Amino acid sequence: MLMKSATPANVVPLLPDWELPGWITGDESTGFTPLADVEETPDAYLVEVELPGISRGDIDVSLAGRTLTITAERKERERVGVLRRRTRVTGRLRYTVALPAIDPDADVEAGYDDGVLTVRVPKAARERPRRIRVH
Repeated sequence: MLMKSATPANVVPLLPDWELPGWITGDESTGFTPLADVEETPDAYLVEVELPGISRGDIDVSLAGRTLTITAERKERERVGVLRRRTRVTGRLRYTVALPAIDPDADVEAGYDDGVLTVRVPKAARERPRRIRVH
């Protein structure tokens, strides 16, 4: 029996696929793409990227226009013995996402805890919900 993968109802693409740069894996120029979630809240976009085993100083976060780019390097550790099996990926990584309607002048916040990088990018004021008072 052929099974279809289901997309949860609360997962909505931010932009059409052709507008999302950087979803490349295995390319030596960009490295591998880590696992990530992009969550939209009423006032910001929250981007959570899994970066276990990476030092805080080896992570770079940049915002150019509405494109958020996260690059890092998971370094190979020195080994004493012979490595018999490897399933963990080492080397450079890159995660890029285009976020719609962000506030270019707002402060972007980034925190790193338990191997997860969380970046908060505020929405443009015109995109935030507001209450309209009825007279």
